[in-house]
Amino acid sequence: MKTLIKSGTIVTASDTLKADILIEDEKIALMGTDLPADGAQVVDAQGKLVMPGGIDVHVHFDMPFFATFSSDDHYTGSKAAAFGGTTTYLDFVPLEGDSPRASVEAWGKKAEKSVIDYGFHIMLSRWNPAVEAEIPGLVKDGVTSLKVFTAYESLRISDAAIFQVMRSAKKHGLLTMLHAEGGEVIDVLIAEALAAGHTTPEYHALTHPAWGAVGATMKACSLAAQAETPLYIVHMNAAGEMDMLKYAREHGVPVMGETCPQYLFFGIDDLRRPDGAKWVCSPPVRSPEDNARVWEALCDGTLQVLSTDHCPFMYDGTTPIMYEGKPYAYPGKELGKDNFSKIPNGLPGVGDRLPVFWSEAVSKGRISPNQFVALTATNPAKIFGLYPRKGTLAPGSDADIAIWDANKRVTYGVKVAQHRTDYNLYEGWQLVGFPEKVFSRGRLIVDNGEWHGRPGMGQYIHRNPNPPLL
Repeated sequence: MKTLIKSGTIVTASDTLKADILIEDEKIALMGTDLPADGAQVVDAQGKLVMPGGIDVHVHFDMPFFATFSSDDHYTGSKAAAFGGTTTYLDFVPLEGDSPRASVEAWGKKAEKSVIDYGFHIMLSRWNPAVEAEIPGLVKDGVTSLKVFTAYESLRISDAAIFQVMRSAKKHGLLTMLHAEGGEVIDVLIAEALAAGHTTPEYHALTHPAWGAVGATMKACSLAAQAETPLYIVHMNAAGEMDMLKYAREHGVPVMGETCPQYLFFGIDDLRRPDGAKWVCSPPVRSPEDNARVWEALCDGTLQVLSTDHCPFMYDGTTPIMYEGKPYAYPGKELGKDNFSKIPNGLPGVGDRLPVFWSEAVSKGRISPNQFVALTATNPAKIFGLYPRKGTLAPGSDADIAIWDANKRVTYGVKVAQHRTDYNLYEGWQLVGFPEKVFSRGRLIVDNGEWHGRPGMGQYIHRNPNPPLL
């Protein structure tokens, strides 16, 4: 079946133009003015914006954490993403044993229920000859990014190991991703806080100081410079990190950075609220000064990507919610009601990212629509080996398309968002601009709030190695 999207204003990272789009066999077949229908189903986009579907390169679906799992699986999370205008995501695969490829294969079975297209990163929580031997095979599997940590005892590896990961990544055309925090100091501060009887959520931020993230960021840039290989620093959140990223890039270090919406809007005062556990994530939300500097870096190009680090948990996992007509309950933030260090670290966000960011960034004049597309679709596609199949509107690209009503006003919150959880960080926010129709490879899956998606409609996407440095 053919679909013709007529008379919309097409917005890409580089251009804005009035044109039609003809979709055929899941691809964009033609773009131009006054294209004939020729039996195609016609979608009138007059007065609307037509943009590439968003790409969220940082989600954690169905992820084990402490005594629970993140509340969105690959069906519910992909559904929420689609309602927010996102049509592709990259999920993180935990390393089980010493076999990255077996870990990816097992995770792939969990992801088969996805409604939209997806790919994987692998988290390397250990580095040894057995793990290293499988790195070339990951490229054959279409997994072209490796994540390492400088924090959390079960995840972090040594600087020497990170350096070796980077060199292996360079050899085989993969991208190293890094979670930057001062892990050993965090361990000391958590133990001291608990010993002193400090158990409330604000101590999550106080025991994860911003200076630790700044130092870890600078060290990571140094390692990338010495390994002479690209580095992508995830969920950057502190003002000093922006300075380190800018310094490194100005001095020729091949490093890129992402941030997430929570680091634009929230801070330690939210953790001090009676329901402060809702805002517990790692790295933590910081201060208004950090928010302002992250905004600046996002708008001036110091940062390349806005993702989410979507990792939701129930706020009260003892009280079921209704999801698609069935009750759902699973342990959540209440696990840490008497101990901040037991609160599952993570927030919902995959469906919120585009509407909230459009409303706060584009509608308020901070960035252009083209910058919006670059930060949320095109740059992620290029950096992670998806471009030009994803992340743009061009003949031959997948027909992943979001039609936006830039003037639509929405009172946002948990009743609008489609995450499988019992709260939303943006409850009651008045948004301006919202996706009206969303197509995944040419199939209409969201139509003015109506859901037409089904489990298993998404495809696993093999990504290309050796992506460009932006």
